[in-house]
Amino acid sequence: MAKFLSEEWVAGARALQAEYKDRAAAPAAQARINLTITEVPADVHEGPISAKIDTTDGAPDLDLGAFDSPDASITLEYDTAKAFLVEGNPQVVMQAVMSGKVKISGDMTKVLALGQGAPDAVALEMGGKLRDMTD
Repeated sequence: MAKFLSEEWVAGARALQAEYKDRAAAPAAQARINLTITEVPADVHEGPISAKIDTTDGAPDLDLGAFDSPDASITLEYDTAKAFLVEGNPQVVMQAVMSGKVKISGDMTKVLALGQGAPDAVALEMGGKLRDMTD
């Protein structure tokens, strides 16, 4: 098991994305979103982490780094990012947004569209594997 967003975890997540790419349902929107993850534990990374999500190829693709011209940018705390991306808990994110802990800039309609709908069986299976590999 690896800590969420550690180099080892990102490598494992990329491998899972590749394994499921052709089986995953198309995302609800095509978007390129930058994430700035704050409050990162020192044993994961020193300081904030820049990550990006790209759904323009028909499947969600999470990686480290940032787009030069994203559709939207989101700043959120480590625990909130983990609750959403690993645990699949949108309620935690909604509570963080309502309390001002999540900052969103850019095309809000694309961000909201990506959060809509229930995950299909393939997404649930992949999510289970992602949770199993996460410490």
